[in-house]
Amino acid sequence: MKFKYANPLLAAMIASIAGTAAADNHGCENCADSMTIVSWGGAYSASQNNAYHLPYQEMTGITVVNDESSAEAVAKLRAMNEANNVTWDLVDVVAADAMRLCDEGLAEVIDHDSALAAAPDGTPASEDFGDLIVSECFIPQIVYSTTLAYRNDVEAWGGATPDSACALFDQEAYPGKRTLEKRPINNMEWALLCDGVPKAEIYDVLGTPEGVDQALAKLDTIKADTIWWSAAAEPPQLLADGEAVIGSSYNGRWFSAIEEQDQPISMLWDAQVFDLDGWIVPAGLSAERKDRVMHYLNFATDTQRLADQAKYISYGPARLSSAPMVGKHETLGIDMGPHMPTDPENAKNTFLYNYEFWADNRDDIDAKFQAWLAK
Repeated sequence: MKFKYANPLLAAMIASIAGTAAADNHGCENCADSMTIVSWGGAYSASQNNAYHLPYQEMTGITVVNDESSAEAVAKLRAMNEANNVTWDLVDVVAADAMRLCDEGLAEVIDHDSALAAAPDGTPASEDFGDLIVSECFIPQIVYSTTLAYRNDVEAWGGATPDSACALFDQEAYPGKRTLEKRPINNMEWALLCDGVPKAEIYDVLGTPEGVDQALAKLDTIKADTIWWSAAAEPPQLLADGEAVIGSSYNGRWFSAIEEQDQPISMLWDAQVFDLDGWIVPAGLSAERKDRVMHYLNFATDTQRLADQAKYISYGPARLSSAPMVGKHETLGIDMGPHMPTDPENAKNTFLYNYEFWADNRDDIDAKFQAWLAK
């Protein structure tokens, strides 16, 4: 399926607060009595636990076992399939990884309209999720972004604060340690953008060997001052501890550090990279395990459940019908709308991640990036 980079998608996600909905809590005969659900850990897994897992366990008595291995999902599912021993029941992945797993036959094809609940007004799931269904194996959950954030009390900056993503590469104005994810995605895009490549041409350039070299050369300018992270919980902690002064993570992680932990950190929304996250069902499950997973998914991806997740983390729900239900944070009582990546103020200068590009080029660019890191 070809993904459409459509601005109406962003507009539809930015909605006023209203409405309510209920899930179909029907029983599940001949289903397994436990599930291993793989996700990302930290604040994100906590939001899923509160919005989906605990209500489902209370409703059914089913045990949900949490695994925090999503960052290695592609490699581990390949290995499980090779060994003919798939131990995971449901896996949370970014959209590009879902496309790769689907193409390799490692994820089940989903009939979204028969498997998932319709919107409260009867709109079929496929229309409610719309263009966010970027693969026939992918069930979207949230719109999130990878953003930069910075310490707002750095004495060496003389009271200046960055207003551009390219502050990442400006060591003269903003000296100090950086922290970036230990993978090429987002880093390569920011590097080219801050090296003068027009936004609309980023992926054309990155699709050439010369473009990859250009991005790595730009990253070379800060490589010696960069702490590379693998888990998204690391950069907020590095900034909170003063070990780094500017870095990348997911907007929900920064929200947790800023609003819930009151850390001296500010978000830099400029050139935030929009992305999607959602579920894939691993291929090779027994009928009993698959029945349980599909029953869970019908519950966990309905309109109300996706809206409920936004009570705990600042990610936009993937269903259009969920967006109007986004209200206040469950414990802080603050309006969550202004903290969403889709908020009009935050979305003034976004970068739309190209899922198809990374699904097709990830392995090759990964190899070059890791070789560059090892130098």
